[in-house]
Amino acid sequence: MQALEEYGRPAFLVVPNDHHRLDARVWKERYPSMQVVAPEGSRTKVEEAVHVDTTAPSFGDPNVEFVTVPGTRGHEAALVIRTPNGTTLVLNDLVGNIRHESGFGGWLLRVMGFAGDEPHIPKPVKLVLIKDKEALRVQLLQWAELESLKRILVSHGSPIEDHPSQTLRALASSLG
Repeated sequence: MQALEEYGRPAFLVVPNDHHRLDARVWKERYPSMQVVAPEGSRTKVEEAVHVDTTAPSFGDPNVEFVTVPGTRGHEAALVIRTPNGTTLVLNDLVGNIRHESGFGGWLLRVMGFAGDEPHIPKPVKLVLIKDKEALRVQLLQWAELESLKRILVSHGSPIEDHPSQTLRALASSLG
């Protein structure tokens, strides 16, 4: 925490969906002035852990965009961050890129659909989170058109830095 605080006090806590809310209260207690952000569809469940200040944040930086991901019933958020060095797309549960897990845990992740040989939309995510595949497909293709896209950060797995636009097109195609 001390290393984080050397950059300054956190001003925002982005809770990207209602499955990632458990530690939110602890963060808010440590940084009481921090604004809690969550997508509208997740607000009720997130508020079981911590009060949500906004579902439409203004980060005070035009280069940081909060997106409620279409096709997820408003339950999943993403960030688009533009810098002079390129654009980073930050996703949460929507895309997994767990590849090199081994042993029983790795086997179980593969069987459950969370791990694979390439970035993918995990099977449980398709079943539980995605309600409008076409809307999500369109969003993935729009992100693929970001000319300066350099990387995709995911909550589960390694960053996607090799051909991120091509990866988004493949993910869109996987939705049918």
